[in-house]
Amino acid sequence: MKKTHIIGIVVIAIAIGVIMTTAGDASAYVAFEDAQEMAESGNANKIHVVGKLPKSTEGEIYGIQKSPDMMSFSFQMVDENNRVEQVFHPNPMPTDFLRSEQVVVIGSYQNNRFVADKILLKCPSKYQEEGIKT
Repeated sequence: MKKTHIIGIVVIAIAIGVIMTTAGDASAYVAFEDAQEMAESGNANKIHVVGKLPKSTEGEIYGIQKSPDMMSFSFQMVDENNRVEQVFHPNPMPTDFLRSEQVVVIGSYQNNRFVADKILLKCPSKYQEEGIKT
């Protein structure tokens, strides 16, 4: 075999290894019930849960509790099955958090509560048209 063939085979083997390790870290969107079952069965992977922040009849978001030093906070989130769960985030609240339409939390259950390592927000687009003008 030529050296170029051997190098090509090694590069392909490395690429396959990288793809396999990143595919093992990928997770699907689940509801809180499924996330809790996964944690109870010993699954230590990061879990994605998608949901919304609960709002009062006036449209105000409720259920947010900030730590005294403002370095962490917890909030209520309603998943796609309408289950309300308290979520803890060990970092400061993102700036557009209260404007978000949808929230994705990435984390795991720890001591019977969901701890979010990351929070992804879907905020209203400033590019949406108010209506069609004729």
